[in-house]
Amino acid sequence: MSNKNINDNPAAAEKEVDSLSGLQEKVASNQKTIMWVCVAITAVIAIILIYIFAIRRPGIANANNAIGQADLEMMSGNDSTALAQYQHVADEYGYEAGNRAALNSAIILYKQGKYQEALDYLKKYNGTESVIGATAKALEGDCYVNLDKLEDALGCYDKAEKISDNNPSLTPYILLKKANVYNAQKKYKEEAETYQTIITDYPEYGQRLGIDFEKYLERAKEMGNEK
Repeated sequence: MSNKNINDNPAAAEKEVDSLSGLQEKVASNQKTIMWVCVAITAVIAIILIYIFAIRRPGIANANNAIGQADLEMMSGNDSTALAQYQHVADEYGYEAGNRAALNSAIILYKQGKYQEALDYLKKYNGTESVIGATAKALEGDCYVNLDKLEDALGCYDKAEKISDNNPSLTPYILLKKANVYNAQKKYKEEAETYQTIITDYPEYGQRLGIDFEKYLERAKEMGNEK
């Protein structure tokens, strides 16, 4: 619309002014929104940086120092002192050091015959690698065996078997633990099936250990037939 028309038509001029005013308000509003979004992003970044440099990194360093001291005590044969230090790291710190400290605490407690306490620390442990993770889960099963909770033990051995990912040394070792539990439960069919799995899938395992699994398989079958 030309300036002449606007001047000749006051209503049109007023409408044009209102339109421009509304546009300016929208631009101002958008600028405020953008400003607050930028402030929020900056605040989040600041919080992350504070966490990394003021909390996480010092926390990791402190945890590593603490578990290093426990390792030295363990290597020196001071199991009781090492256990106390491992428990402190496991209870007070997270991170990888706290995770490993939980497993080390459980191993020492198991050797001391403190199976429930060992279980408590194993439940804090999060296995991140197939061999160590499977071994830790199998140790959990061993704790349940010693606590006479055989079904719980079998559940742990099943999980350990899956985690072990068909490791030719570890998986049959776990299967052998399962077979022993089945024998204790007088579940001879399941025991025989477990021995058969070892014989079929891991034939070299028995040869390496000098164990005749065929003999154990036949015994389980005979016991099953006598039931």
